[in-house]
Amino acid sequence: MSDFTDPHIYGDISGDNSTIGSQLNKFSFYKKSLVEAAKESYFGQMADVRSMPKNMGKKIKQYHYLPILDERNINDQGINAQGHLGQANGVPTKYVVSATNPESGAIMYFAGYGAPSTYTSSLAGAKLQAEGNAVAYFLQLGFSTTSDTYAEFSGATAGGPGNAGWVFAIADAGALPDHGNLYGSSKDIGTIQGKIPALSEAGGRINRVGMKRIELEGKIEKFGFFDEYSQESMDFDSDADLEMHITSESVKAANEINEDQLQIDLLIAAGVIRYTGNATATTELTGGTAAEVVDGTADVVSYDDLVKLGIELDNNRTPKNTTVISGSRMVDTKVINAARYMYMGSEMQPSVMRMKDYHGDKAFLAVAQYASAGNVARGEFGAIDAFRLIVVPEMMKWAASGAAVGDTATEACHYSADSAGNLKMDVFPMLVVGDGSFTTIGFQTDGKTVKFKIKHVKPGSDTSYSRDDPYGETGFYSIKWYYGTMILRAERIAVIKTVAEL
Repeated sequence: MSDFTDPHIYGDISGDNSTIGSQLNKFSFYKKSLVEAAKESYFGQMADVRSMPKNMGKKIKQYHYLPILDERNINDQGINAQGHLGQANGVPTKYVVSATNPESGAIMYFAGYGAPSTYTSSLAGAKLQAEGNAVAYFLQLGFSTTSDTYAEFSGATAGGPGNAGWVFAIADAGALPDHGNLYGSSKDIGTIQGKIPALSEAGGRINRVGMKRIELEGKIEKFGFFDEYSQESMDFDSDADLEMHITSESVKAANEINEDQLQIDLLIAAGVIRYTGNATATTELTGGTAAEVVDGTADVVSYDDLVKLGIELDNNRTPKNTTVISGSRMVDTKVINAARYMYMGSEMQPSVMRMKDYHGDKAFLAVAQYASAGNVARGEFGAIDAFRLIVVPEMMKWAASGAAVGDTATEACHYSADSAGNLKMDVFPMLVVGDGSFTTIGFQTDGKTVKFKIKHVKPGSDTSYSRDDPYGETGFYSIKWYYGTMILRAERIAVIKTVAEL
């Protein structure tokens, strides 16, 4: 046997192999740690993971081509189905209303086109049409006011989007060209009928459309951390596997940081945001007593909230992540719908477990009742309607971001103090991530390479001696990786903001 005692080296200094065979393989540390980390990866399992080639910059970029009938397909490459409607005597007769989302900063545009007669009547008609389109959109989102007029929706009237922080304005006449788009995802019979691209007997240069592409971009950043230890900690510590645990915990910590980054990006990028109860903004979400939680007075998530969110995602053409599970011969196996995955914190479990459907029956179906007939996701807890619920222990929340707490003695929902010491409701997200909605630089291994870099300098090795440690008694262990996310389809990412019962 070799006199060379480092267990990380398979042979001695001369290169001769040890007579007792292979020693400890350091990569087995990493492999085992990766397996453990994968068990705690919830968001990464839904991503389209990409490998970033070298010498290609630090940004992920991709083109996204918009469908011809999408409302975002506004361009100057063609004309709409009504020929040159939108111009009267060379003067624009288009009216555009913009609405800025207070959560994401995204801007919605609502256009109206007047009849091609006189400029005055055309512009007045276009104004009414644009404002009507805006009202119809926000009614679909669940907003409502006394008269459902544009004035109330855009103002500070309770129940309207203006009161919830949406900012309305008249957009520049050139902000929304009247070319290219046919009827822009409209479902109104009158609108579609008037925009069907009919041709006359003579044909002619009419009904030209254009196609638009947008450029998606995600930035890549480098992250990492390190730990130091002494030779004596290895020689005298009672745990003979101390080095293995250091390796394992470092990889798991890096994975959790990567998961936290991804979770934050997805919550911020959500293109669909809904509030529970009567709230129309985060600051309006209120709690209540135990009785108010049960009867629905408190702003706790309900079956109706989930159904309406599912409808909106269907309208956004968000694919179902799973297929129908039709059951099996196993006892008590239940049928569940094709569904999308919804992430939630463990605090939401009481609310979803007691949830009832429109018929007063139990809405929640435990995973144990359908798991034998289909695959389940990591952390899957159960199913309600068209959603399969994944409980994430590290799911984040907006602490002290809701309405002020009333009577703390009877409050039955989670709350905390803000920076000024005021008690406010904690707001919890229920996040839906549709298929193909985002891509990320992967942290996990693909079987051939790893997406992180580990450097381990042992005490006493040649590289451990330095001006700062002339005796070489201290070693270190560092791990670094790249992270980047690019949102592909924000309208396929949705979040319900709700309070959670204690």
